Amino acid sequence: LFLAGISFIYIALDVKKHPQKMKIMTIVWPLTALFGSFIWVLAYKKWGENHSLEKMKMGDSMNMDSSSKSMAVSVFIGTCHCGAGCSLADLIIEWLLYFFPALYVVGGYPTIFSHKLFSGFVLAFILALIIGVSFQYFAIVPMKHLSRKEGIIAAIKADTLSLSCWQIGMYATVALCQLSLFPHFFGGEVLPTTPVFWLMMQVAMLVGFCTAYPMNWWLIKTGIKEKM
Repeated sequence: LFLAGISFIYIALDVKKHPQKMKIMTIVWPLTALFGSFIWVLAYKKWGENHSLEKMKMGDSMNMDSSSKSMAVSVFIGTCHCGAGCSLADLIIEWLLYFFPALYVVGGYPTIFSHKLFSGFVLAFILALIIGVSFQYFAIVPMKHLSRKEGIIAAIKADTLSLSCWQIGMYATVALCQLSLFPHFFGGEVLPTTPVFWLMMQVAMLVGFCTAYPMNWWLIKTGIKEKM
């Protein structure tokens, strides 16, 4: 958690110093460090920082071209874009549910779900979709020069499947920990006020990245999602 915090601060400061060509990546790169830690710092240094406006002004235009990236790198960055929205949504929802537990009712507890965990999943998914589509909108519209309506439709198409695959991996990990592992080792579920909870979320996000990566590959390959 400490390394992730340091990584977040480092990238946040660096993107301010080296503005990104695609402005939304100024938010995406620091957010991904919250779960990717120093590994994502290395990824940023290799594929993010080298594609800044500053380098473009210096004439390093070849590195700015998304077509010059390998497919694997483009998919990695596209999946990061998806994961940033998921990370921000879960960060917000977990604290909202902790301080305002009545919100579980909005997610379907106890009328639809007998366990609050699943109600939380619903709320997190909805918020993640809203944030994810917003992030995607600000990425797609400048690249394709779309109208507002066209941009929203394209963003929904590009992000819904990607985000769903991410959440499947993440939710499965959280459910395994909260319903099976933690009751065995800690006597019950852990709360957002504990470091264990956020370590679990980091692992869950990494699993989500792995389950979303193949879908992002397909989305980019078919042209539904743009290479970044």
